[in-house]
Amino acid sequence: MTLLITGDSIVSAEAVWDHVTMANRELAFKAGDVIKVLDASNKDWWWGQIDDEEGWFPASFVRLWVNQEDGVEEGPSDVQNGHLDPNSDCLCLGRPLQNRDQMRANVINEIMSTERHYIKHLKDICEGYLKQCRKRRDMFSDEQLKVIFGNIEDIYRFQMGFVRDLEKQYNNDDPHLSEIGPCFLEHQDGFWIYSEYCNNHLDACMELSKLMKDSRYQHFFEACRLLQQMIDIAIDGFLLTPVQKICKYPLQLAELLKYTAQDHSDYRYVAAALAVMRNVTQQINERKRRLENIDKIAQWQASVLDWEGEDILDRSSELIYTGEMAWIYQPYGRNQQRVFFLFDHQMVLCKKDLIRRDILYYKGRIDMDKYEVVDIEDGRDDDFNVSMKNAFKLHNKETEEIHLFFAKKLEEKIRWLRAFREERKMVQEDEKIGVNAGRSVPPSYPPPQDPLNQGQYLVPDGIAQSQVFEFTEPKRSQSPFWQNFSRLTPFKK
Repeated sequence: MTLLITGDSIVSAEAVWDHVTMANRELAFKAGDVIKVLDASNKDWWWGQIDDEEGWFPASFVRLWVNQEDGVEEGPSDVQNGHLDPNSDCLCLGRPLQNRDQMRANVINEIMSTERHYIKHLKDICEGYLKQCRKRRDMFSDEQLKVIFGNIEDIYRFQMGFVRDLEKQYNNDDPHLSEIGPCFLEHQDGFWIYSEYCNNHLDACMELSKLMKDSRYQHFFEACRLLQQMIDIAIDGFLLTPVQKICKYPLQLAELLKYTAQDHSDYRYVAAALAVMRNVTQQINERKRRLENIDKIAQWQASVLDWEGEDILDRSSELIYTGEMAWIYQPYGRNQQRVFFLFDHQMVLCKKDLIRRDILYYKGRIDMDKYEVVDIEDGRDDDFNVSMKNAFKLHNKETEEIHLFFAKKLEEKIRWLRAFREERKMVQEDEKIGVNAGRSVPPSYPPPQDPLNQGQYLVPDGIAQSQVFEFTEPKRSQSPFWQNFSRLTPFKK
């Protein structure tokens, strides 16, 4: 890898996971982004570039961009309709072009091979590590094991059944005739168990990191590996495998669809399976991103003085927009300057300290589920008896209460109106997929899709591997407020 970079080859990687960061020297990206790798001398952290931004990023969050047909490392500007520009200076690995049936057979064989190896990995984790840990009550509590291994046993049982059905559909003599699309559709509900595991993975890494500071645990885990005759990978590498696996399914299915003729009996099933697995990975990725925001929201609330009422996280999980506006509440009619924080389901009102402007005092909240937004033209308002410019109202549909807001500029008003629309859209989407704010694990998952009535998901033959994550966009961008969160007071209430 390092030789490729130093040899002036373009080495690109595709993000398979969002990297949310507030560190200046780290590179933030979303799943599907393409990163130019500039330095891979460290096995865990690479230095990369997106547009004009450079920074460090975890190597485990990306996959190297290799095109199976042409056997090349692709740069985002070099790909046209799934093929490499012949004039590009990307590294060519020299795989000859093969006919479609042979290429489909290769993809099928790769899928089967990786599934068999993956089952072996899961077995090694469950029998080689977890089983041995349970015997050492003096070293591990039940709570610790739940944090470290999550629901890995559920995943192992599910994958055993999934692979068993895959083997039944696999045509050993003519792999290209195999019909594996229906297997993914039949097991689509089961893949949602990966959501719990992925959401827990960061906590597992942190718990392992603490334990590994003690040499006893280092020796214990190494002994487990040797006893199980496992390959030379640390336990954290094994535990990362399910996270990588669920992200890889859309990539494999997209590649399979590319080499499946439209008249092939498996075509419509593979197309439907691709749509299903993209939906699974998209929702898992969205939940993971939400959970990463939860800690930031909790820290912010702790920094606000004189907090009253329920915690933000009891109802909300996303900061959508924040800004300072003038505000008038109908019963009083007095113009007050406040800082507003719009979350899903609610908007929090705060007041800045007169001396320490980075200190915030809690002054109330508005339940967005009960209010509707009313845009107002510039002029005089009879209800409040004030002249208005860049104003809008929040109107309570039940009590007829009204809040009047004044933005400093028209552009700011437009951004607020857009944020309110996004808040309602987010709430509606969450209701559809069963996300409930304040829970570490959502209570339910999106309903299974009708696998054969998804015309909007069908992908044209010849889809490029570089387009695999295109359907997961648009992603919600991180609020700029978090970029400046460190400027807030560190004082707790």
